[in-house]
Amino acid sequence: MKKALTVIVCVLLAVLLCVSCARKKDAPQGDALARIKAKGEIVVAMEGTWAPWTYHDEKGNLVGFDTEVAQKIADKLGVKATFIEGEWDGLFAGLDGGRYDMIANGVEITEERSQKYDFTTPYGYIRTALIVRADNEDIKTFADLKGKTTTNSIASTYMMLAEQYGATVTGVDSLDETLAMVLSGRADATLNADVSFYDYMAVHPEAPLKVVALTTEASEVSVPLVKGEDTGTLLEAINKAIDELRASGELKAISEKYFGKDITSK
Repeated sequence: MKKALTVIVCVLLAVLLCVSCARKKDAPQGDALARIKAKGEIVVAMEGTWAPWTYHDEKGNLVGFDTEVAQKIADKLGVKATFIEGEWDGLFAGLDGGRYDMIANGVEITEERSQKYDFTTPYGYIRTALIVRADNEDIKTFADLKGKTTTNSIASTYMMLAEQYGATVTGVDSLDETLAMVLSGRADATLNADVSFYDYMAVHPEAPLKVVALTTEASEVSVPLVKGEDTGTLLEAINKAIDELRASGELKAISEKYFGKDITSK
């Protein structure tokens, strides 16, 4: 009797194993786009605190240039966009760990990042502004940052650029925090996207701040994906979506809505 029961249990386990294997075989493997389409969802990481890129409006809704662009990309892929907010230095860690499918947060293409990530077609072009208090006469160029203090998001391109010029950088989480530190004198300067600063000044015209220098070349804003054959078709699909959004004028319209001008072309 025990022997018969053992045989039955073994048979049942074998059947369950075969079903499990079949399911795994049917699930998309080795293709990020196929997995996203099968799930019907693309997970997008962003800060949610960097106006006008990704932020919350007065009603608490997540809005912004990147938010709308990412939503349009998801629509083109035929899936739902699920937005996950987090601090800047954790966005790439989440992408590496497979928690996010893409990042939409004004990410600039750099040589260092390109060694680790595949970047889509650029959908924005910005310059870095060097920002100080209006009464600061010591800092007029990026070279003047040597020996000075700045404040920026940890691991951001702005933080790295400031350090390259010899500044001591304090890491914070948002543009408002960086500018508050400059205004209070706790930092000599901060670096950020020119369009983000002008957006801040439109809301706070009384703030005694000024831009003393801008990078000569515009940086390219793009969507980073984990590098590898697994994301090849996803990269192609997002590139196609961006190209279509640019051709239709939708990309330009979203830019003008949030920046007051078109930053989507050189």
